[in-house]
This record gives sequence, C-alpha cells and structure tokens, in this order.
Amino acid sequence: MLNCCLASRRAHSKVVAKLHSTANPLEISSRYDRGKAFISQVGLGRLIAGMDRGLLGMCVNERRRVTVPPHLAYGSIGTGGIIPPDAVLVYDVLLLDIWNEKDKVEIRTLDKPASCRRTTAASDFVRYHYNGTLLSGELFDSSYSRNATYDTYLGQGDLIKGMDEGLLGMCIGERRLIIVPPFLAYGENGYGTMIPPQATLVFEVLIVDVFNPKDDVIVEAKEVPKGCTRTTVTGDYIRYHYNGTFQDGTLFDSSYQRNSTYNTYIGMGYVIQGMDKALQGLCIGEKRRVVIPPHLAYGEKGVGDFIPGSAVLVFDIHVIDFHNPKDPVNIKVTHKPQECNMRSEADDLIQYRYNCSLMDGTLLYTSDQYDSLSITTLGANNVILGLEEGLRGMCVGERREVVIPPHFGHGENEAGGVPRSAVLFFELELVELQKGVPEGYMFVWVGDGPDPLFPAMDLDGDKQVPLEEFSVFIRLQVQGGKGRLRPGIDADSIIKDMFDNQDRNKDGKIVEDELTVTEDDVSKQARDEL
Repeated sequence: MLNCCLASRRAHSKVVAKLHSTANPLEISSRYDRGKAFISQVGLGRLIAGMDRGLLGMCVNERRRVTVPPHLAYGSIGTGGIIPPDAVLVYDVLLLDIWNEKDKVEIRTLDKPASCRRTTAASDFVRYHYNGTLLSGELFDSSYSRNATYDTYLGQGDLIKGMDEGLLGMCIGERRLIIVPPFLAYGENGYGTMIPPQATLVFEVLIVDVFNPKDDVIVEAKEVPKGCTRTTVTGDYIRYHYNGTFQDGTLFDSSYQRNSTYNTYIGMGYVIQGMDKALQGLCIGEKRRVVIPPHLAYGEKGVGDFIPGSAVLVFDIHVIDFHNPKDPVNIKVTHKPQECNMRSEADDLIQYRYNCSLMDGTLLYTSDQYDSLSITTLGANNVILGLEEGLRGMCVGERREVVIPPHFGHGENEAGGVPRSAVLFFELELVELQKGVPEGYMFVWVGDGPDPLFPAMDLDGDKQVPLEEFSVFIRLQVQGGKGRLRPGIDADSIIKDMFDNQDRNKDGKIVEDELTVTEDDVSKQARDEL
C-alpha cells in the first residue's frame, strides 16, 4: 500500500472514490450498494462546491465523513425529487485512486545490485516477476502466484505504454516500483473484472533476465595459466567442470555436485551452440565465465522444469584437460646424464620412479608410496601404451615428463582412480636397467657364440658336461659380456631349464651328440615354458 504522501488529492485531479451519502436523515444514494466507484475531476466545478472542498487533501485509502450544508450543495431547490430543498448532505468517502492528466510514469528504485553491467533497452527481451496492485493496494495479479516470469520484448507495443517505459534502464536483480496512470495503462475501459476503469496501476517489479536477439556469446577470462602453449580447437575432446546459473545467480546445474567432469568434443554439435563456441581457444587450467543468450542455448522452449524458456545461461567453467584423438605421446627430457652408454628398449627389465597426475596437478599415484621402485619388462604389455613409449630410449639417471592422451592411456574407462578420458602427466626417472632377451628366449649371445660350441662348454675336456659345469660356462659368458640371461627371473632356474632342454636323454649330462641342431638351441627355450 502506498504512503499517503504519494497520492493525496490535488485540484484538477481525477479522483476515484466510493461514497456513502445521505440527506439527513433520509439515505439518498450509495456507490457501495452499486459496487462501482465514483469517478470525477475535482476543482473544475463538476462536483457540488462542498464536495470539491471536502475532498481536498485526502490520501488514497483515507476515509472521511464530509458534511455539506445546503448552500454548498443543492440549496433551496434540491434535485430531481431525490434530494429535498435545504438538505444537509453527509458523505462517507473512501478514496481509492487519484491521478492528473499531467502525470507521468513514476519510478522508485527499491533495490539495485552493486554491479550492473547492462541495463534494459528498447528491443530487449526481458523476463521479470511482478506484483500488480491498484493504488489502494488491492492485488489484481502476480507472476509469483503462477511461479513463472512474465516474458516479453520492450518497446514493441506488447505491454501497456507505462510498463514499457517503466522497465527501461533496469539491471538484472533490480527491484522497482512502477506507478502507471490510467491513460498509460488500461484507461476508461479497464481490463476484465480485475482492473476497473481509470485505475492507476502499481507494479513491484524484479528483473530476472534480459537479452537482445542480436546478442552473441560473451566470454570473460577469469584465470589463464602462465605458459599456455596450446589452446582448444574444433575436434578436440575436453573435460571441464562448471557451475550453470541464470543471470540472477540461481544455480540450475553443477558438475561439481556430481563430482564428475563434463566430457565432450568441441565444435561437433554435442553441446549447445553457444557453449561449442565458448569452448574454443581455452588453455588447460583456464577458468572462464560464459554468458549464452537463449537463441544460442535452449531457445523459447527451455528444458522442462529445468531451464525456463528464453533463459540466458551463465557458465563458470574450469578446464581440466583436453586432447585430440590424433595426439601422440608427448615426451620432454628434463635431465640427461653426461654418460649414456645404454638405453632402454624392448625386453629390458627396468626399475623407475614416477609421479602420475592429472593435467590440473591432481596427484593420482607415486612410486614414493611404495617400499620399492616400480619394475617392468618393456614390451611385455605390463603398463599402458603411453607409459611404455615414455620409458623407452632412456638412460639410467635420465628424467622425463610424459603427457599421455587417453587413447594411449586408459581410454574412456575409469581405472583405479583415473577418470574416464583423462590425459595423464607422468614424471619419470630411470633408476636401473638390465638388458633383456627377445620374447621366447632365456639366454642370447651378444655377438657370435663359440664355434664350435661343445668344446667351449666342456671346460674339463672329459667329453661330457654335467649341470654344474654347464652353469659355470653360462655364467662365464654373462660375466664376460658375451651372453645375456633373461632379467627378472632367477638365474639358477633359467640355467637348469636350459640344461634340461639340451640333456635330451635325461641322463644328467650333455654330450656332443645331443647338440645335433643349431648351436642357437643352447639359448632357446620353448615358448610354452616362459
């Protein structure tokens, strides 16, 4: 209800009043009985002189009893057989409305955000809540009761003139009181049963959303990591976190609440058009605010009860990582020893230290959490493909940083704490390297072996080689750098298997006749024994 100071009676103003009138003591007429307010302009002789004076200074919703003597009423003549001559008239008046033909739309700001980057203008589309009352405070409509904003264009004649004017220059989140005189509202006809003729309308308005059909996506960089050497392009696959809000700050969705990134390809139509555009040119670790108008989001239909029609969407995004399906494993050597006489390759047994992180720095695993170093045989499919590649060609003491895209990592599947489609960052250090032997072998010659072989094996020259003598021979070859045993397996077990393979008659010794196939047989072990 408006303050009395806002609407008190002035000369030449039109008043809307409910009257209860009597000509003492006989009741003559009552607007209450007829349910209609009395409408008139005061100060222009259109009322009896006493009533003109009696209405002066009244406020809306004020009640007065106005007693008018005959000489300021209908005098000694009376009127129409209804009011007798020399009648004193008594009016019980309730003032409902007041306005002047010179009135303009009156605007009062009730609340305004501290930051206002944009205000409403003609041709904008606005979404707002309102309570609509008559000047007396009587509610005639409310968007809140429908739990839906009123959505419309400004300056295109879709609203009453006073509202079109009153909504201009507002910020999102601003609350205004807009007072519209009847001639800028519904005038003499009113509107249905809710708004009577010549009614001043009072709207308490809250702007929820605003955009223009010409608006494009607005991108604001909040945080850009230093040293960004690569940014997203069409065809990249990105993982990012986001909070999605409307322009009034209301949250409608969040990947953080699900504790899971949103993963998608860029520029291929898997997300709304505005987001596809906003995801271009991003760095890993970058934070952006993205404002997307509805014609680049979900349009006039919205998404069920989730996103209303014609809603502007605001996304605060944080890029966790991205990659391209064509990306190779990226290897950067951060330290290399001065001497590097031997490099890791397939079949080698290696020991290494590592830290495994996501691209945002989140540590997933580290070898430091275990009592011993990590050990693997290269080429044995014991580690992911990208790590296998990153460990090859290393010298003992060398350190590397290796970026592994998911198609060389764990792919689209989660694996022991590694998120789906995650790019992995490894810090590696090769600690120990034992040269290996090819798949299917337990021992190989380095260079050419002895020729002939048996006399070299028969160390004591007695024409037979028992296990002990065979073992001494093989160990001498390894120690002299002429042969190599498969690393990571007990040497005694390998030598025993090799001996048994050559002792064809199983009499506990090898003789020259048992070396009837190629001399390479001494090193080869059947694959089914591996």
